[in-house]
Amino acid sequence: MNFEKITIEAAVNASPQKVWDYYTQPKHITQWNFADPSWCCPSAENDLRVGGKYSARMEAKDGSFGFDFEALYDELESPHKMVYSLTDGRKVDITFKETESGTQIIIVFDAETENPIEMQKDGWQAILNNFKKYVEAG
Repeated sequence: MNFEKITIEAAVNASPQKVWDYYTQPKHITQWNFADPSWCCPSAENDLRVGGKYSARMEAKDGSFGFDFEALYDELESPHKMVYSLTDGRKVDITFKETESGTQIIIVFDAETENPIEMQKDGWQAILNNFKKYVEAG
């Protein structure tokens, strides 16, 4: 199946190694992995190796809705690149590019077919913006 590709980006004022660590370590993932303050990420697990599983629980703080975000790693090049496959077969390609002021994160992901493209892009961008804020405050 061919999926439409969506690209989001953020410039983070931190080294690629710090960005990688905050992006991959469960103790950090639970602090930033949500798009809105009314949501949370109560748990995360990350087997950071090719074939390893990533899992994060995302849910509304009021308990009204939640889901598990799961993927398997296809490619890892610490601290510069990761590619993973979601459980529905969609791919996510993330590049951590060193810049003069820190790290540029570029995420290209396959869109799903249930929600509008703009909604998906906005949601993923909000999570990435939350990540940037968390890293720069840490």
